Order: sequence, then structure tokens, then C-alpha cells
Amino acid sequence: MVFEFFTSWIDTILVLIKGLGYWGIFFGMMIESSFFPFPSEAIIIPAGALIAQGEMTIFWVFFAGTLGSLIGAMINFGLAFFLGRAFIDSFIGAHGKLFFLNKETLRNVDNYFKQHGEITTFLGRLIPVVRQLISLPAGFSKMNLFKFSFYTSFGAGIWVLILMVIGYFFGDNYSWINVNMDSIILSLLWVSLVVVIIYIALKSRKVKKIR
Repeated sequence: MVFEFFTSWIDTILVLIKGLGYWGIFFGMMIESSFFPFPSEAIIIPAGALIAQGEMTIFWVFFAGTLGSLIGAMINFGLAFFLGRAFIDSFIGAHGKLFFLNKETLRNVDNYFKQHGEITTFLGRLIPVVRQLISLPAGFSKMNLFKFSFYTSFGAGIWVLILMVIGYFFGDNYSWINVNMDSIILSLLWVSLVVVIIYIALKSRKVKKIR
């Protein structure tokens, strides 16, 4: 489990982050957001503990963590944008039936992202596992780069802030983190669901007004 890993290696992680400083946070979060997922909890929570100890500052931890997340997400986005579509189309032609995929399914995904890419990208940054993958369909659908960057940074910034606060207040209380982190993530999922419902309701009302 991520948090058992976190608890076992917290002292080592603290030493590494102190040694590498903000660059360590930046590169760690960049890796976490790209094709080599690493638990962001194991990077930002110890950094939050170091903020409480006066070893780091809130602004630079937040900046390094959010920027690293954005750059890592843009790596996935760029690969999907420039290389992914041709590969996926050829893959579907050869193996699509094995994975219940076809070109119509991909077109539906593209159309979905053209209509709802902003909210999906934003919320995706708050959901474990999805965080690393959400950049790929955004790239496949050729989502506007400015919008992708803005909503990725917005969602990643909130996630970094949450982990910083946890690290600041509970960074030396490993048992509390192990017990409560799953509940925090579940709460985020519920909040995300509420946001989606509100978004759909507002979108539907807007469509009705246009008609």
C-alpha cells in the first residue's frame, strides 16, 4: 500500500528531499505525472513536514510541486498529441477486438473531450491513478494546449496544497496518515462527483437557453 511504503521510508524520503531541495520536489512530481508513476503523497507530505520544521517554504514547495506535475502531464499530452493517434489506430486495427475498442469508441472519446475536456482534466488531477492517465485522452483529442495547461495546473495545485497541509500538521504522525488518507481521497471523489453533477446541470441549462 502507498501509505505503508510512505511510513516505512519517510525518514529516507525526508533526507532525500532535504538534499535535493525544491528540484527534488519538481523532478519527483514530474515523474509522478508522467509514464513512471510515483506516489505524490511520498513527495509532498514529507515536504509539508519540512515546511513545519522551517526547512522549506510554502510558496516554493507549492510552485515546484505544481510545475513538476504540469511538465509531467505535458509529456504524456505531447506524446499522445503527436504520436499516439497513429499508434492507437494501428493497434485497434490489429488488436482492438481483444480490448473491446474500435475507432467509433475513440471518436466518442474525442467528442467527449471537445465538449467536457476542461472539467474532466481538472477533476482527473484529484483522482489517484487517473491523475497519470488523464493527459492521454486529452492529447489524443488534441485539446487546446492553453486550456489543458490551465486546468491541469488548477487541479494539480489543489492536490499539492492538500498534501502540503497534511504534511504540515500530521507529517510526523505516520499512523494518522495511514488511517485517514483513504478517507481523504474518498472525500475528494465525492466532492468531484458533486462538481460533475453541478457542471452537467449548468451545461444542460445553458443548452436549453440556447434552444
